[in-house]
Amino acid sequence: MQSDPIKGLLHFSLPPLTWTSVIDILIVAALIYQLLLVVRGTRAAHILAGIAMVAGLYGISILANLEALRSLLSYLIPYTPIVVIILFQSEIRRTLAKMGRHRFFSGGFQRFEALDEILLALKLLSQDKTGALIVLERDIGLRTFIESGVLLEAIISRDLICSIFMPGTALHDGAVMIQKDRISAAACFLPLTVNPALAGDLGTRHRAAIGITEETDCMSLIVSEETGWISYAAFGEIHQNLTVEQIEESINRHFGIGKYRAQRPSFDFPMDADRMHDSDTHERVGRS
Repeated sequence: MQSDPIKGLLHFSLPPLTWTSVIDILIVAALIYQLLLVVRGTRAAHILAGIAMVAGLYGISILANLEALRSLLSYLIPYTPIVVIILFQSEIRRTLAKMGRHRFFSGGFQRFEALDEILLALKLLSQDKTGALIVLERDIGLRTFIESGVLLEAIISRDLICSIFMPGTALHDGAVMIQKDRISAAACFLPLTVNPALAGDLGTRHRAAIGITEETDCMSLIVSEETGWISYAAFGEIHQNLTVEQIEESINRHFGIGKYRAQRPSFDFPMDADRMHDSDTHERVGRS
């Protein structure tokens, strides 16, 4: 005679609570919380809800003795891990990248002289309203994205950066990738963000700048060809309409560069001086 599963649940008793059990529960709760943070506000949340519904149906089929439904779902459950890996590959990759963001060794962009050239180039591009996208590598390598463009391996200079993004040239459409003190490649293709919480008026250049920072710990610098605004993206968030000085401070903070002891060059050029006062207020668009 088959035992009643409902009676079995009623007579079920919990094991004794020990310190090991408490630690085990806290670790599992932390993992579930991190999973919810990863999928929150994305299309993956709806997929996860669908998987949870299938699991709930399987549990109901066991309790209610629905043999046909249980048999059908039992054939699908063994393939669930493979389905999860395929559907959530971008989220899994992003989570593993976040776990590796702790900086045990110094790396990435760090030379002050190179930073001066980048900031001056941003100022010139902003004045001319020339669209630009510059990616600064930190600890996670960008080789995959560098190989999608044209290899340069050139010393960083404002003239070279401005020449690359000059409209009509062969390399202006795409991103410039910077590794430490060198321009590694230009015209690189970047993944576009699919975060639904972002403003709908963001263009492809800004979405690409955000997308690369969702998968790595790099920092993207953007110049809008419509408004001339200078913006930066990091860790999936974009900060718009900043001054060159604010960009410099953000780079220092992102890469852990201390305050400069040497005399810093002036980025306040005589032209377009009014925008320097208007850009104190900036818009921050991030994950809700």
